[in-house]
Amino acid sequence: METDYIKIKTLLIVVTSIVFIESAAILLSSGRHPNPMLVTGVVRLLEIITIIITVINWGNGLPSIGLDRSITEGFKKGLLWSAIFGLITGFIFLILYIAGKNPLTLIHTRLPENRYDLFLFLCIGCIIGPVAEELFFRGILYGFFRRWGISAALCFTTIIFIFAHHNTGTIPVTQAAGGIVFAVAYEIEESLLVPIIIHILGNTAIFLLPSIL
Repeated sequence: METDYIKIKTLLIVVTSIVFIESAAILLSSGRHPNPMLVTGVVRLLEIITIIITVINWGNGLPSIGLDRSITEGFKKGLLWSAIFGLITGFIFLILYIAGKNPLTLIHTRLPENRYDLFLFLCIGCIIGPVAEELFFRGILYGFFRRWGISAALCFTTIIFIFAHHNTGTIPVTQAAGGIVFAVAYEIEESLLVPIIIHILGNTAIFLLPSIL
């Protein structure tokens, strides 16, 4: 991977800004009853803007987070990785189904019944969220930890990714698998667009498949 390592200054500015944005959202929402999905969407958009501005002004520019590659090429490779990952996942699900276990319970997500909330949920969960998360987890964190080698960057970012998503007592299979695949795709392709596409399509499948099948 040829992208520049993320500086400690860039990391601290991004982390501090995200903590501030998240805390401000909690404080502004307390005592009121705003739409939680709308708040989440605004927060993620602010985090996307903050990361990009920080990297451009106080980092090594967008190339340092893998955003200097062709959009078309990144999109194509993202689709290819998604197809391969989807086939492997489908094969594993088939084995689980033959073994008498319902694999959809691993990815079941309760969707909002209200159309407006459902629209917000899908926009944020399938597009805005994945972009924000890949910018932070792979673009910033992986780029920072990468100075200590691929293994260290992969382990640290995957563990943090799991803890950021996991809030149940079940084994975080999807979070662990996703964190590893996203990081490996980024390392190999050197384009952040690749894990972004995989993440977007993966979330879409997780949210919609249990309702369709």
